Amino acid sequence: MPEEIIGTVSDFFARPVVAAIELTAALKAGDKIHIKGHTTNLELIVDSMQINNVDVKEAKAGDSVGVKVSERVRKRDTVYKVTD
Repeated sequence: MPEEIIGTVSDFFARPVVAAIELTAALKAGDKIHIKGHTTNLELIVDSMQINNVDVKEAKAGDSVGVKVSERVRKRDTVYKVTD
């Protein structure tokens, strides 16, 4: 499936398991993303995301969002949006 780069992981929090992502393109709840890095390879559907601890349905380029992830990701991992 085609993918486009939409940002990078800027931080990771173990409790709750959340990735902080600096966006370079828009992202909406329900989008499928792929996080890739040296030891990371994770695909997931964005169920919910937050900006400054406030739930949002969509975010734009330049925003820093928190997204729940199912496993550890690392700083500087690349975030792709999976497109059909």
